[in-house]
Amino acid sequence: MKTGIQGIRLRRAAAVAVTTGAMLATGALTAAPAQAVTKPSIVAKGGYAMDNATGKSLYTKAADTPLSTGSTTKIMTAKVVLAQSNLNLDAKVIIQKAYSDYVVKNNASQAHLIVGDKVTVRQLLYGLMLPSGCDAAYALADKFGSGSTRDARVKSFIGKMNTTAKSLGMKNTRFDSFDGIGKGSNYSTPRDLTKLTRSAMKNSTFRTVVKTKSYTAKTTTKTGSTRTMATWTNTNTLLSSYKGAIGVKTGSGPQAKYCLVFAATRNGKTVIGTVLASSSVAQRGTDATKLLNYGFAQLG
Repeated sequence: MKTGIQGIRLRRAAAVAVTTGAMLATGALTAAPAQAVTKPSIVAKGGYAMDNATGKSLYTKAADTPLSTGSTTKIMTAKVVLAQSNLNLDAKVIIQKAYSDYVVKNNASQAHLIVGDKVTVRQLLYGLMLPSGCDAAYALADKFGSGSTRDARVKSFIGKMNTTAKSLGMKNTRFDSFDGIGKGSNYSTPRDLTKLTRSAMKNSTFRTVVKTKSYTAKTTTKTGSTRTMATWTNTNTLLSSYKGAIGVKTGSGPQAKYCLVFAATRNGKTVIGTVLASSSVAQRGTDATKLLNYGFAQLG
């Protein structure tokens, strides 16, 4: 009797196995849905990530809250310079003592430009974006602002920065400096800075500069000889630590804390974004990495 029951059970199990196999072969069984990607937690007070192709938001945290931007301000400085009509990147700018005095007075990050040297606009852009030179920012504002005095030219240049911000729909942004060392009224948001960067990255010179890990400039001295400047190293550590990273700019300061505007491309898709007011150099990199990974996970 037991043998008969066991035989029935075996025949039933075999039938189930055959039926299941057939269903799997024809795709009749629906696969379990992919697990949703968990939104990451970041230390930064504000964060934002965007699909560069469509402008679609991929991550938000206080994305429209105005915060101090530090040297991420220099993204706008570079954009205004690169938007000049008939721009000659090889035009030379004579470095003034005022630029050197400015960085010393403010204990600011600098490209260590030497008074009297003739430096090209292209070199100044590298000095602006890699070592985050406030002396390079001052030189560019003085060069491309309008007016009969240096103060007037700088004021004019900052005016261009704000006009550009308005044209890009950066509704929660205001610049009062060319480098982020403002008078307390220099602010933006993660969303606005990402909008700015998406626009700036359309310029090939900008893209080339911000993805460069190091750059050595050869400048002309006041006596006409050639001087090789110290190599400028990019302060954006993601360029070395994150696969596919293509920029963009760091920032820091007493109010700004630690900021990073970032971009990376993988499998033909680009994610750009911003973290503002993180707790350290290392943490802003960690925060940005989380947002990039989250962004790419959503893009598939």
